[in-house]
Amino acid sequence: MYCGSCLRDNALATELMRQGHDCILVPLYTPLRTDEPSASIDKVFFGGISVYLEQHSALFRKTPAWMDKLWDSRFALKLATKRSISVEPKQLGELTISMLKGELGHQRKEVDKLVHWLKDQDTPDVVAMQNSMLIGLAAPIKRTLQRPIVCTLQGEELFLDGLQEPYHSEAMQLIRASVAHVDAFIAVSQYGAEFMADYLSIPRDKIHVVPLGINPNDFAPRNGQHESEPFTVGFFGRIAPEKGLHLLAEAYKLFRERGDVVNARLEAAGWMGPEGKPYLAEIEEKLNEWGLRNEFHYHGELNREGKAAFLQRAQVFSMPATYPEPKGLTILEAMASGVPVVQPRHGSFPEMVERTGGGLLVDANDAASLAEGIYTLYKNSEMADDLGRSGVAGVREHYSVARMAERAIEVYSRLV
Repeated sequence: MYCGSCLRDNALATELMRQGHDCILVPLYTPLRTDEPSASIDKVFFGGISVYLEQHSALFRKTPAWMDKLWDSRFALKLATKRSISVEPKQLGELTISMLKGELGHQRKEVDKLVHWLKDQDTPDVVAMQNSMLIGLAAPIKRTLQRPIVCTLQGEELFLDGLQEPYHSEAMQLIRASVAHVDAFIAVSQYGAEFMADYLSIPRDKIHVVPLGINPNDFAPRNGQHESEPFTVGFFGRIAPEKGLHLLAEAYKLFRERGDVVNARLEAAGWMGPEGKPYLAEIEEKLNEWGLRNEFHYHGELNREGKAAFLQRAQVFSMPATYPEPKGLTILEAMASGVPVVQPRHGSFPEMVERTGGGLLVDANDAASLAEGIYTLYKNSEMADDLGRSGVAGVREHYSVARMAERAIEVYSRLV
């Protein structure tokens, strides 16, 4: 799937190289999938097939390297991931614990492969890991390379909280025990820094905030609404309950019940796993009961060009996540497109909206409050246009990929 953390890391690596830094982006599990050109190397470590086989059979923990290459090849990995694969945490408890154990887990062979490969490269000044789910690699990499380790915090708490017991408690214990092997943590929002310090027992002075960054020029500001166009409420995100499409659908119903609302639509897009299909079907059934099914359309998964075009058609955007979201990449992309956002007042959304001036904040998990925010922009096109212009300027000033890279380098430089 398109993963927000992978999109962020690929954009960061690309910009670091553009600025003249040496950067190696190493994919784990599967080839990197992004909506921009990939900056990653043509090699995958901890190949998803190998990780799975080693987890479930001791035989595959001792197979020779030449045999592993068969199922670690890009061809085999792409073939295996052609169909949707569930990433529900309740099904991945044992594997999560094994990965967090690092060289003491069932994937010890994969740890050795990665460490030996890193040792053969030009020694990096710093090694950055994508998230705390990989923290089991910190000790062996640091011991081998004798270089600082940085770990990014990108919303993995949602997955960790989804683990069933005893896996959740054991995972938290393993991560907290490995915090000492990490020299610095990077949070992608101020909210994320404050929350994760307590959640993972990380000293607050060890966490540095490097806000998300995007290439804003890929998202041209929209040119206002033509009178013949419907008032379109847009949603772009993973089709899953935690992203709040059901909440937006209920808010849209309340919005449409206003007597003066005419010619409106609810448009959604984003990746959907197998567990998302019954969820979307339930939303469509509700909209049908409310007499609004013909005003809703799900566009499926979109590439970067399709996403930019999708945002161009929206008059207002909302991804009302039901949990405190520490990232919110699509919020930045919507604002960069000149689309005002209506977001719940929790997680990273308040700092994004307040810093850019690109939208309205409403009560979290409250369809009526969300509907009121949408209605406010429907009735006041001048306000909507002002917010849209502020969002365009604010994203370019505070959330560009160039600024993200510069801030990351500041953190890395302190460690070297």
